[in-house]
Amino acid sequence: MSQNTNIRRVKASDLELKDRLVSIQRVTKVTKGGRTFSFSAIVVVGNENGVVGYGLGKASEVTAAIAKGIEDAKKNLVKVPILKGTIPHEQEAKFGGAKVLIKPASHGTGVKAGGAMRAVLESVGVTDVLAKSKGSSNPHNLVKATVMALLELRDAHTVAQQRGVDLKKVFNG
Repeated sequence: MSQNTNIRRVKASDLELKDRLVSIQRVTKVTKGGRTFSFSAIVVVGNENGVVGYGLGKASEVTAAIAKGIEDAKKNLVKVPILKGTIPHEQEAKFGGAKVLIKPASHGTGVKAGGAMRAVLESVGVTDVLAKSKGSSNPHNLVKATVMALLELRDAHTVAQQRGVDLKKVFNG
């Protein structure tokens, strides 16, 4: 996923996960005997309380592709810090051609984000956030870049632990 050392993996068994379909694509393979159609689906699952995962499913039927996507998404769930419905700080991330910027927002702002980013942010349980997608709008890379940005977030408690100081020192310097 990312070269980040603090990847927080979660097991799917004890969570109430909701799935969101990001995009479905019809893929065509041209053979000697004609065209063969199959479908690929990108799915994001999350418990709307700081846990999120994404998956890709491919099959000859749409429903089967979505089901495979959900299974795949449940295999790579990660924990993300969320404070009062928003994120702890501003963060940028890049995956392939997709660049994302996410900013914390005050209560009542809502999720200001486009398609693929919105699915990830809503699944993780963020209610107020400002987000901008720069570069490629490819849903695959957008989802991965958004998850990478969320993984790089650190809350004040984690920062205090890593630096070996108390919380007051983190805020007051």
